[in-house]
Amino acid sequence: MGDSPQVGAVDWTGRRCEMEIGPVAHGGHCVGRVDGRVVFVRHALPGERVVVEITEDRGGSFCRGDAVEVLDASPARVTPACPLAGPGGCGGCDWQHASPAAQRELKSQVIGEQLRRLAGLRWTVPVEELPGGPLHWRTRLRLAVDDRGHAGLRSHRGHEVIRLDPEEGCAIAAHGLLDGVLNRSWSAGGVEVVLDDRGAQHVATREPVTRSRGFRTRWLVGGRAEQSAAGRAWSLSADGFWQVHPAAADTLASVVGDWADAPTGGVAWDLYGGAGLFAAVLADQVGQDGSVTLVEASRSAVADARQNLADLPQVRAVPCAVERLRADGWERPDVVVLDPPRKGAGREVVDLITRRSPDRVVYVACDPAALARDLATFARHDYEPARLRAFDAFPMTHHVECVALLRRSSGR
Repeated sequence: MGDSPQVGAVDWTGRRCEMEIGPVAHGGHCVGRVDGRVVFVRHALPGERVVVEITEDRGGSFCRGDAVEVLDASPARVTPACPLAGPGGCGGCDWQHASPAAQRELKSQVIGEQLRRLAGLRWTVPVEELPGGPLHWRTRLRLAVDDRGHAGLRSHRGHEVIRLDPEEGCAIAAHGLLDGVLNRSWSAGGVEVVLDDRGAQHVATREPVTRSRGFRTRWLVGGRAEQSAAGRAWSLSADGFWQVHPAAADTLASVVGDWADAPTGGVAWDLYGGAGLFAAVLADQVGQDGSVTLVEASRSAVADARQNLADLPQVRAVPCAVERLRADGWERPDVVVLDPPRKGAGREVVDLITRRSPDRVVYVACDPAALARDLATFARHDYEPARLRAFDAFPMTHHVECVALLRRSSGR
């Protein structure tokens, strides 16, 4: 379905209509239909009858809306933990109006639908709960700053800054993450806050850099985060990549280790390796007679990996964008682990991996649609998924973490 404007189309923005809500869709909304058009509705649940206010209409075959009144509620509906998690409010949480069990079921349905539609796979993948409950899990948060210097979060698909009350904070933020941040005025374009495993708070301003269209981070408090996972201590730049849920790094490292099963003396690749979490697990498996090559585009992350894994001489950290990697002359890997960004690995990376014919590929994904697209590409090279697990590493949001094990089909 395209959303390009149609000449002469009537703009429905602001219109209210009653509708019955259909299935969940990827992105934190459900599908409704009215007058022949699809409406992607937030703050609703499948099977409900609601009044929807159209919030965005570009004139195509679908538009977007918020459920502003619930006429017939789902049994899974609950009162949101945060008063800002509703129509016109913060865009950070998608499912606070659903029970935690219902949230996981909705995410499972989304994973199954993406696998069917994009990869032709009929798998039912339950979403597993992580320890700690659905609130106060987020240890990293980027805040926007409004024109009065107040820190807050963006509205859904908008630029409005929704101010956070200093007393209430954010319902999914870890205890202590926002201490002292919300009750002061900021002149910066944004604020980044990190709470590490020691309970130390790190606070930075984010200033836009016009020339590079990026941001310059200036740490006001801290700057080096201390984390613990996979039986090791980690020191890394506080703005470097690390899982935001306290239990996620250990959970994913355990699954990756079980499925990678790299042989002693073997060869392993860790693509998009970050600070080296999975490389450490692989290094323990291959031992000092094996080799692990970590590839990561961020030079600061590579520096962190080299520092953290200095006791593992079998690990080599290569600063390179995985998409530009050639790997000419490298040994054939027994196993490849990859943890790409939200957009997925893409055809070039999948082609690179499959040309080297690893026995196994372990794919960690934070977006089920990107995972499904890449699984379809792997299938064209005769790599098939053998196992798939999903974890609710982002409760109250539509995001979910998946891990897939792929093997070469028996015909190769």
